[in-house]
Amino acid sequence: MTPMTAEQFQTETDVSRETLDRLALYLDLLTRWQSRINLVGSATLGDPWRRHMLDSAQLLPLCPEGACSLIDLGTGAGFPGLVLAIMGVPEVHLVESDARKCAFLREAARVTATVATIHPVRVETLKPWAVDVVTARALAPLPKLLGLAAPFLQHVGSEGLFLKGKGVEGELTDARKQWTMTLDVRASRSDPSGAVLRISEVARVRGR
Repeated sequence: MTPMTAEQFQTETDVSRETLDRLALYLDLLTRWQSRINLVGSATLGDPWRRHMLDSAQLLPLCPEGACSLIDLGTGAGFPGLVLAIMGVPEVHLVESDARKCAFLREAARVTATVATIHPVRVETLKPWAVDVVTARALAPLPKLLGLAAPFLQHVGSEGLFLKGKGVEGELTDARKQWTMTLDVRASRSDPSGAVLRISEVARVRGR
């Protein structure tokens, strides 16, 4: 597959030129820091506009209408949370326990002039509060991920938006043994074998 260009990303997402420029600054910083610390899989930097930017940006139109607050669990290098903050989600919280990645996130937020709250802790230790959207990418298998996300999904209408790869069907089968949920599965726009899970009304199965 031919790598996606910045211009193709803009056409795909309809972001403004200013937003595109800020995302380009973010990507440039990521490339420079990657030589010092392992922020993302090195192979993904051969097609970063698709593998990271579009992968994250595809969640924006899936956010509930009027969503104002978002928490990205295990954000790593800021995907998808920081991308969504750059694209205009008003209140974004990035949770990452790796101190070096947190240093990168602070610099990326500064360089791109983006407001985001960084929580340098493990998700399990963070006292939950209600948000409109919970996101995660490559953090944990779905049964465990729902356990981490459920305490934040306390609003009526709040949703989890989770980026998953080709093993998603097996994860859903396992998750349904422990959780009930309202589920909408969308094909990934960045990965032909991937999916976006849009989940709400999450509750643990009684006795599990």
